[in-house]
Amino acid sequence: MDLSTTAAPEPTPEAVTGDGPADLVFVSGPVHTVDAARTRASAVAVRGDRIVAVGHDADVQGLIGPATDVVDLRGKLLVPGFQDAHIHPVGGGLELALCDLSAAETAAAYRDLISAYAAAHPEAAWITGGGWSLEAFPGGMPNREFLDALVPDRPVFLVNRDHHGGWANSRALERAGITARTPDPADGRIERDADGHPTGMLQEGAMQLVGDLIPAATLAEQTAGLLRAQRLLHAYGVTAWQDAMLGRGPGTADPAPAYTAIRDDGKLTARVTGALWWERSRGLEQIPELIARRKELTGGRLRATSVKIMQDGIAENHTAAMLTPYLTACGCTSDNSGISFIDPEDLRTYVTLLDAEGFQVHFHALGDRAVREALDAVEAARRTNGWRDTRPHLAHLQVVHPDDVPRFRKLGATANIQALWAAHEPQMDELTIPFLGTERAAWQYPFGDLLRSGATLAAGSDWPVSSPDPIAALHVAVNRRVPDSPPSTPVFLPEQRIDLGSALAAYTAGSAYANHLDDTGTIQPGKLADLVVLDRDPFDGPAGEIAATRVLQTFVGGSRVYAAEDA
Repeated sequence: MDLSTTAAPEPTPEAVTGDGPADLVFVSGPVHTVDAARTRASAVAVRGDRIVAVGHDADVQGLIGPATDVVDLRGKLLVPGFQDAHIHPVGGGLELALCDLSAAETAAAYRDLISAYAAAHPEAAWITGGGWSLEAFPGGMPNREFLDALVPDRPVFLVNRDHHGGWANSRALERAGITARTPDPADGRIERDADGHPTGMLQEGAMQLVGDLIPAATLAEQTAGLLRAQRLLHAYGVTAWQDAMLGRGPGTADPAPAYTAIRDDGKLTARVTGALWWERSRGLEQIPELIARRKELTGGRLRATSVKIMQDGIAENHTAAMLTPYLTACGCTSDNSGISFIDPEDLRTYVTLLDAEGFQVHFHALGDRAVREALDAVEAARRTNGWRDTRPHLAHLQVVHPDDVPRFRKLGATANIQALWAAHEPQMDELTIPFLGTERAAWQYPFGDLLRSGATLAAGSDWPVSSPDPIAALHVAVNRRVPDSPPSTPVFLPEQRIDLGSALAAYTAGSAYANHLDDTGTIQPGKLADLVVLDRDPFDGPAGEIAATRVLQTFVGGSRVYAAEDA
């Protein structure tokens, strides 16, 4: 690469002030700064935890001393650290040590994995874990008999890959007292056979009927899971994230104690923003509790300054809130438009008061009605409180009505995208598109429209729902096809593709904005030295090869937290 023709910011006097040489210097770039002009450089110098110079190799030579760690990039790309704006690391790390089905795709493979795990853990009172894929079963609905044949003597409860449904065996249903006479909870559904008997599939809030009976993970187990997740995320180049649920949700333990434990032990190497869980069965009485938790948890590299409100479910099980009803399997209009977990009027009140208290609100909004209800709540807060730097963001955004796309920019609401989902796969083609209908299916994951409208994009994975690998997500955002998909796979809504520069900015500067980490996200003098070395410059290759890019080294505050063997 000819760096002589690559623009680079001139080092300012402020960039090189301070005593002594740099502690860390990168030379022989390229360096993709992700600044407003997307300038390129070839060298970066770091003193302590801050970037002190960005420019060409000659600009940093005077900062190299006998003890300076010099990283010769040799044409490999240096980028800001990736930031995941919606993720569940404690749960993901725990699941890696449980009955983990995430690497398999078929019912036969699940049978083998569940049997092997149960045999290897005879001491386990419950068989738990998950990661199974909806498309492995007709209609996304496995049954209890499948599990009964594998584990008849112990309760089994396995959450699916999207964590909006759980699969129970008969013993687990018995423990929970779930029968044909058990009513559906207001925020969920017990799937039933033709005679009304529970099939073993529990959707959304119904998961809690069994989940509340499962022995909670111990603090030691949660801490081990979080450290396991942190190592994995650093290996993917992730230096900061927003945990999308601090608190006890349906069938889950509160991950907050694990964060404070590793922070207090000096083992939290990532920067973490925590989204405190809004309990949808309660109301305004939660706000003083959330204020107290924010103060209690915030310190060091952990801040609990966001509140997570889950407004709807998912499209595959028809709990995502839609403006018009889902279609049935025959293409007819059903009587189901999904679930708004919080009354829209109440939502506007809650969000307005949270915003007044300085909280960011982090919405789960997947269907077009949920998106509109969330934007209406942000608009109500803006109208009452004025424009505050609370940076609300809406995650998932599977179906967005075209009328609502420009409202993101107008309201200052960040679009938090999970790009890996925006592709043709069996779950999309068999369980989603037929039930949305042609017009509404074309409104899915409108990244291109949002970008062109001037919205701020942030990005996340929702791991363990999907892979935490940002590079795989960049590939799909640009190509709208999953890596290694068959050549015959069509591009999913090609007009919604975005360029690599915009996708990378969403996963760095955009997520840094959503996380209120304003001294990260770009490579500029004065910013924190959260940096990632890639094994190539993906801008130089075909878009179809972006996913082949690997992370070689990851730095947080100038300290190396990951190095590949061939780094």
